[in-house]
Amino acid sequence: MKSFLYQEHTREEINRMAREGYMAVVALAATEQHGPHLPVSTDCLIGEYVAIQAVASAAREVPLLLCPLLSIGCSDHHLRFGGTLSFSSATYLHMLRDIGESLVRGGFRKIAFLNAHGGNEQIMHQTANDLAVKHPIWTASASYWNVSREALEAENAKEVGMVPGHAGGFETAIVLALREQLVDSIHEAVSADHSPRAWIHSGPPGTFIGRHQELTGMDGYTDTPHLATAERGLRYINAICAGVADWLIKTYRSMEQGEQSIKPS
Repeated sequence: MKSFLYQEHTREEINRMAREGYMAVVALAATEQHGPHLPVSTDCLIGEYVAIQAVASAAREVPLLLCPLLSIGCSDHHLRFGGTLSFSSATYLHMLRDIGESLVRGGFRKIAFLNAHGGNEQIMHQTANDLAVKHPIWTASASYWNVSREALEAENAKEVGMVPGHAGGFETAIVLALREQLVDSIHEAVSADHSPRAWIHSGPPGTFIGRHQELTGMDGYTDTPHLATAERGLRYINAICAGVADWLIKTYRSMEQGEQSIKPS
């Protein structure tokens, strides 16, 4: 295959890959405020880098096709700060379903959603569930921080703050590693004694707790980014890419094994 990028192929090539059982990977991100120091493209920068690197690695072992990044997500909780583009949750659900339906109509029977923005997560999971209910296909969905959690723990990513947090030490470190010139001086733009919100992610996995105008932390970021460095960010992003690549490979193989197990003998 000349490329793992969906948009670089003709319709005939894509139709053939669908028939051959390729898994379509749909990468989700957002364009939204990230405090006074990070670009609004933060989730896109991280999400696209992770998707490209992880799919490139995983595609050496299993057949994958990466769809174009969805650069706008569900970010209504960021609108009050400005600088944010967002779909409502209902619109975003319909849009993800339509993308899934397009892939199904195109012949794909394996679809995986890979997410880089917290506000998209539950809608993404619902979409994957709805598609699998309606069609005889395999679906999967995950956010990069969940499937790379063990790798990030091994890198002690919490040394800089909340993981993943929002515009705190973790994301700032990664943007410093990817596009340092886009980060305003964190020593001038934000406070070193930023007041954390202890309740954010305080419940067990799979639970939610939130408060009006507090979902993004104080002043639109969850924790101080002052411990972030490009060197640390490079360690984190490499760990994420490895974790996501491993998830993609295991997901495809699970789908293949499942397909074999339900075929009539």
